[in-house]
Amino acid sequence: MAAIAEVHPRIIKRREVEGRTGLPRSTMYDRIKRGDFPAPIPLGARSVGWLEHEVDAWLADRIAQARNRA
Repeated sequence: MAAIAEVHPRIIKRREVEGRTGLPRSTMYDRIKRGDFPAPIPLGARSVGWLEHEVDAWLADRIAQARNRA
């Protein structure tokens, strides 16, 4: 599925990323600065978006980490 996503990427906006991850905007940008969250793609002068497959991979990694601790 990731291969398909890379060929036909879907860009999602900040509000959808916040909804999927549960992270507020400030936390997302703090994690981006630390390299702990996918960086956004500039779309215009005042618009950015995230690659859906990168956000999905980040979420899958967080879930895997949580399950391995249990």
